[in-house]
Amino acid sequence: MGRIHFYRTCMRHIYATLSAVLMLLLLPRILGAQSGFVHTQGAQLVDGQGHPFMLRGTNLGNWLVREGYMFHFDDGPQSTREIEGLTNELLGPTAARKFWHDYMDSYVTRDDIQFIKRVGFNSIRIPLHYKYFLPGDNEGFALLDRVIGWSREAGIYVILDMHCAPGGQTGTNIDDSWGYPWLYDSPEQQQLASDTWKRIAQHYRDSKTVLGYDLLNEPIPQFPQLHRYNQDLEPLYRRIVTEIRQVDRNHVVILGGAQWDTNFAVFGPPFDSNVLYNFHKYWMAPVKDAVQPYLDFRERYHVPIWMSESGENTDEWIAQFVRLLEQNEIGWAFWPYKKMDATSSPVSFSRPVYWDEIVAFAKLAGGTGDAEKRVAQRPPQDHITAAFSDLLNKIQLRNCKINAGYLKALGLGQPM
Repeated sequence: MGRIHFYRTCMRHIYATLSAVLMLLLLPRILGAQSGFVHTQGAQLVDGQGHPFMLRGTNLGNWLVREGYMFHFDDGPQSTREIEGLTNELLGPTAARKFWHDYMDSYVTRDDIQFIKRVGFNSIRIPLHYKYFLPGDNEGFALLDRVIGWSREAGIYVILDMHCAPGGQTGTNIDDSWGYPWLYDSPEQQQLASDTWKRIAQHYRDSKTVLGYDLLNEPIPQFPQLHRYNQDLEPLYRRIVTEIRQVDRNHVVILGGAQWDTNFAVFGPPFDSNVLYNFHKYWMAPVKDAVQPYLDFRERYHVPIWMSESGENTDEWIAQFVRLLEQNEIGWAFWPYKKMDATSSPVSFSRPVYWDEIVAFAKLAGGTGDAEKRVAQRPPQDHITAAFSDLLNKIQLRNCKINAGYLKALGLGQPM
C-alpha cells in the first residue's frame, strides 16, 4: 500500500505541474480572448471576440524611416541618416530639423487613416526607427499616439515594426546602420534593442488597436558572409520577447525569418504562445511554390503566418499574388502606402518643383573632401527652399493621386 500511495502522490504532483505549465502557456491566449486583444489561436489570428481575422494592410513606408529610392535619389543618399545629411547640407541644420518635423507631421494625417479604412484596408504596419523611442525623447510616442488614436477611431489595427534596430539588423540602408549588422555582435546594442521594445510595450500594453510587435524587419541579408548570424537570430528574439513579456502579455509578437524575412529554417518550435511568423516576398512568380515553405511551417507547428511586405510591381502581378495569398488563408500588408511619382502604391504625389535639381545634386560624390565642387554645383538657394517647401505640400493627401488600378488589384474598393 505504501508503494501505491507513493506512486499516486507522484502522479498528483506531476499532473499539477503539467497543468500549471499548460496554464502558463495558454495564459496569453486566455487573457487575449477575455480582454478583447487580437491573439493567436492555433494556426489563425482571431480578434478580441474569438473570430478568425485576416490582415489586409498597407505599410506606412517613408514616414519615420526614409529610403532614398522613394525620393528618386538613385545613386545618391539611401539611408535615413544619409538623406538627413543631404537636407542638412542643402537647408542648414536648423531649417532641416524643422523640415523633418513638418514632414513627419504631414506625411500621415487623420485624412490618410480615414482613406485607408474607406478603401477597405483593416490594418497598417508602421516602420519605426529606434532613435525616436530612446529615454528622454518622446517624439516617436507623440507621433504614434496620434496615428493609433486615428486608427482606433477608424476601426483599423496597427502593427509596430522595428525597421531600424540599434546596431543594425541588416547592415544596409533600410536599417540606417553603418554598413554592417553590428546588432548580432554587440551585447550593448542587443540590450538597447530589448530595452527599446520593452519601453514601447510598456507604453502600448493596454491598447487594443495595437495588434502586435514586429521585432526586427528583414534581419540578415542573403550575403553569404552574413549567414553565420542565422544561428543568433532566434536567441535574440527570445531575449527581446522575455523583456516584452515582463510588461505586456496582451500583444502578439511577430518574428521574421532570416535573409530579408524569407528563411524560416532558423526557427525551432515556437517559444511563445502568442506568436505570429512573418515573411516577405518580392519579384518572384506568384505561384504556390513561392509560399509553400511557409505553409509547411504553419502546418508543422500549427501557428499563424503573415506576409507583411510585397509589391513594387505591376497591378497584374499584385492581383495574382493577392489571390494566391487569400486562397491559402495568408494575411498581407503591401508596400508602401504612399510614393512620389509612381503607380505602385494606393496613393502617389507628383515631384515637387525643382526636384530634378535636388536629385542631380544628390548624385554628386559626397563628403567634405569634395566641398568645393559641391558648393559650385548647388542649385540656387531659392530653388532648394521652394523644392522642399513644395514637397511638404505635395505629400498631403488632398494633393495626392489615387491609384485606382492598384487598389483594384488588391481587391479593394474605391473611396467614396
